[in-house]
Amino acid sequence: MSTAATAGRRKVGPSIEDVARLAGVSAQTVSRVSTGSQRVRPNTRNRVLTAMDQLGYSPNQAARALRSGTFGALGLLAYRFERTGEALTTQGVVAAAEAEGYSVTLVNVANPASTGWRSAAARLSDQAVDGLIIIRAETETPETLALPAGLPVAVSDSRLVGYYPAVVADQIQGSIDAVGHLLELGHRTVHHIAGPSNSDPGNLRRAAWQRRLEEAGIVPPEPLVGDWTAASGYAAGQRLAADPAVTAVYCANDEMALGLLRALYEAGRKVPDEVSIVGFDGIALGEFVYPPLTTVAQDYAEIGRTLVKMLLEQVRAQSRVPQERVMIPTELIVRGTTAPPPS
Repeated sequence: MSTAATAGRRKVGPSIEDVARLAGVSAQTVSRVSTGSQRVRPNTRNRVLTAMDQLGYSPNQAARALRSGTFGALGLLAYRFERTGEALTTQGVVAAAEAEGYSVTLVNVANPASTGWRSAAARLSDQAVDGLIIIRAETETPETLALPAGLPVAVSDSRLVGYYPAVVADQIQGSIDAVGHLLELGHRTVHHIAGPSNSDPGNLRRAAWQRRLEEAGIVPPEPLVGDWTAASGYAAGQRLAADPAVTAVYCANDEMALGLLRALYEAGRKVPDEVSIVGFDGIALGEFVYPPLTTVAQDYAEIGRTLVKMLLEQVRAQSRVPQERVMIPTELIVRGTTAPPPS
């Protein structure tokens, strides 16, 4: 027999039978673990996973899809994963997907223009995923974002809400709570550092701030527009700090609030004795700055769980309800940056 023929029949890498033998289980059990089945006891699953690691075994995804009808992977599409909202939502999605036995494939949008989203959607067609989660496709519409036909989709805080099943945070009530808290403390008005004008969540928070002031008979002051970064909050804060009439500021996110906090400190304006601040998002850092930041917290873990649940329901039922929309409540967390205005 020729060497070439022998090499042609040579086994490449460990097999499912090798894993089963090392773990002391059946090949069927190894297959169940590979496909993410829940019908395996935890200690048995751990033995199989340990054996896979020891042998360097990686289940063939194509074969897995043929056996189970799924790849066991979800796609996550977003622009700028490093931004706070995207990062925390991604963390929630990944944790929820792992709990269901699914991995997550991140597909980054290179630029926010329609061509960037279309390019990312085109790359997605080459990925072995069972469904797609889209975070804040704020400039896209169903007409401009071409996705593979029949692909299950769930979206969060984007203009695709209403076309695809969606999970949204209660931006409006959260903003009303923030402004109401400051008014109840006795502030005569509330200034606003807004998110960018092309952001739907930013526009919702700005509109709710304006409405709450108007309902109290207050003409809203001109908002200052930031770009979600602490640097933009700092720049806006330098202008606000120079106005002694400013006693309360609602920031559209926590990072801009932190920039404002530094600007006020550098200008000698005391927080909260002279100026009160409320942020939005509830990032962990806000609890450990000084004074600790009063904020409207979003439940990113629940947003992630709901997105994954909504998507997997479509994957398993092979259908979707486009109008389905789940609203996740926000929570006002009062800390050290708010107090009654100075006498």
